[in-house]
Amino acid sequence: MASATDDPDGDGPDGVEFIREDDGTVTARDLETGLARGGNSRAEALAQLAEVLELHEGGGEDIESPDEFLQEKLDIDPDERDGDEPLPEFLR
Repeated sequence: MASATDDPDGDGPDGVEFIREDDGTVTARDLETGLARGGNSRAEALAQLAEVLELHEGGGEDIESPDEFLQEKLDIDPDERDGDEPLPEFLR
């Protein structure tokens, strides 16, 4: 099931494609950027995708302390990380 509009500017595809996964979840994929997020329903997947698109476009808040973020938000002990492994891009 896909939703797209005509492309008057010639920039490429526009709209969102919904994909029903085998496990019953739904993935929403932005046709312009290729970014995708999933959820238990179309509404949840679309809300998650909207959040990702906002971050992709420079929205959101900076993370002041990556180690604190890892510990408090993701329950990852920063001391147990492989020191040679770089931080994910969103934590740099």
